[in-house]
Amino acid sequence: MTTRSTRGTAQPPADAMTDRLVEFVGLLRDHGIAAGPSETIDAAEAMLALGLADRNRLRSGMAACLLRRNGQRAVFDQLFDLYFLTPDQPQLSSTPESIDALRDRVVSALAQDDRAATADLARQALTELGAYGGAGTGQTSAPVTTASGAGWSSYLTMKSLRPEDLIARIVAGMGGNSDLDTTVHTIEANRRLNAFRTAVQTEARLRSAQLRGTEYIARRGVQSSTDQVDFLGAREQDLAEMRRLVNPLARKLATRLAARRRKSVRGQIDMRRTLRRSMATGGVPIAPVLRARKHGRPDLVVLADLSGSVTGFAEFTLQLVQALQDQFNKVRSFGFIDTCDEITSFFTPGEPPTPGTAARIVRNSNVARFGSSNYGEALQGFVDNYLDALGPRTSLLILGDARTNRTDPNLAALQAMSDRAKHAYWLNPEPSRSWSTGDSAADVYAERITMHECRNVKQLAEVIARLLPT
Repeated sequence: MTTRSTRGTAQPPADAMTDRLVEFVGLLRDHGIAAGPSETIDAAEAMLALGLADRNRLRSGMAACLLRRNGQRAVFDQLFDLYFLTPDQPQLSSTPESIDALRDRVVSALAQDDRAATADLARQALTELGAYGGAGTGQTSAPVTTASGAGWSSYLTMKSLRPEDLIARIVAGMGGNSDLDTTVHTIEANRRLNAFRTAVQTEARLRSAQLRGTEYIARRGVQSSTDQVDFLGAREQDLAEMRRLVNPLARKLATRLAARRRKSVRGQIDMRRTLRRSMATGGVPIAPVLRARKHGRPDLVVLADLSGSVTGFAEFTLQLVQALQDQFNKVRSFGFIDTCDEITSFFTPGEPPTPGTAARIVRNSNVARFGSSNYGEALQGFVDNYLDALGPRTSLLILGDARTNRTDPNLAALQAMSDRAKHAYWLNPEPSRSWSTGDSAADVYAERITMHECRNVKQLAEVIARLLPT
């Protein structure tokens, strides 16, 4: 067993803390968090006011000074741990505890919600199960190179502990006999287990930084913020975080659009009305009258690829478009895999997005016949059955990676759709450098329609903001 210890909170010199703060803010910028000189000064004043003794209080104070947007806190916390926490040195015992005994102690600590014991167990589990390449044996006291292979792995630790098998035991240890108790305790057990996993990851990151350098780990070992996670590589928890961003993002885009409309409403000077108004000021046209421009809201048609490879991207974008439907006169949604069907009825205006919408659409609509993407057949199906949805006031938005499984891309159908709509755009979740590789027909589609790269929420928000009507 390892001995219980507390997190190191040694007080570094003031100059060192200043350098550390500047380097910390620079890394925040590298990870997409826009913190400028004024925010840095505010953070320094917060450090002076709050002190360094209580790192959680310092963390909250600096976050209040440096963060502006949703979805940035996870990145901030990871970098804060690297720059303002000190890892505990692993203390190996001559008789390591068995994995079963360690799992029993983890279950007991999580069931009793003993946070101090949980933190100690996270460190002990990492020490006994997460070292590789000689880390923690005293052979790597000097900084190692990236090629040395030594380090600490939270993945190896959690793989050995098999946390998915511990949920039922934790719930049983929390008591309660009714179904409601079981449901509530299961949710709480998952939350505590996630907190334990985060503690292991934090400790592994700190020890790896000690081996390879803080800046090296800060640049390569910190997970990106939710709005910069690629749709095609997103995990289930990333997609859940993205769904929570839909409504705040829609409100922000709607506010930005309203400001653009207020500015664009200024037209040319109406001389007749300006001269009439100038009669009140002795013929001097102090306040000219401008002709207001008329802005009609367009119709929007969305055609989304719902195949498994891009389903996360399509689902998120459809929910965002539905959240923005007040900006359009009418929104109609269509889905396809190898056939095309209308899916507008699956979205209810004003209701929050629910997970699994794409899977529900695939099960209960006619978007798939054989289950393999066929863009040529899907575009032809839209032309044959729904071409009247497009008109001179319609904007067409196609969502998909344009990977046709080497079938006919049917450029004629796409051209017919583009010619009928007022505007036509294609949002592709793959990087543009991949558009001409493998079975992708993106490069030939891009010759007939404006195609935008939308790999993450940030890029999607920027593209949608540009495409919104004014």
